[in-house]
Amino acid sequence: MTVGAPGSEVVLETSRLLLRPWRVAEAVVQRELWTERDPRVPPHRRINADGHPTVAELEDSIRTNRLWSIGLLAVERKASRDVIGYCGLVDSGRGSVGEPELAFELLRRVWCQGYATEASLAVLEWARSSGCERLWATVWDWNTASRRVLAKVGFTETDRKEVDAVYGTTLFTTRRL
Repeated sequence: MTVGAPGSEVVLETSRLLLRPWRVAEAVVQRELWTERDPRVPPHRRINADGHPTVAELEDSIRTNRLWSIGLLAVERKASRDVIGYCGLVDSGRGSVGEPELAFELLRRVWCQGYATEASLAVLEWARSSGCERLWATVWDWNTASRRVLAKVGFTETDRKEVDAVYGTTLFTTRRL
């Protein structure tokens, strides 16, 4: 599946949310996501001892990295016009060829309000309408909230796992569209 054609801009809408490309000024939201990550998340996905990634580095990644502009969409609440995280598709290389991975992460202050489920359902419909037949999602075994969201949107756990004695076991889930 091609997530987006060059020059195209994907915008998905739900009753409460807009999912759209990131804007450079929203790098502060990405930085906040990095600072809030659970200490069990591997170090390369957390702020390091030198404070990286910085807001400036994240701004640059928005400017230059198609992953942020097309694959992982900013999740904006329509009523308050604030960005609360991301949801989208990535080609992580961990699933099967041509089957992208669903990814989402929201700021802690908006957890337990149904936004991750709502955004994920919009992305699933986008994937289906783009011709995708199956999606993957990986999740740490200790991340019960994300596991609940994946179950709500129809993902089932497979027998595939990646065990890491330090950070926990990564579970592989899948969903046919």
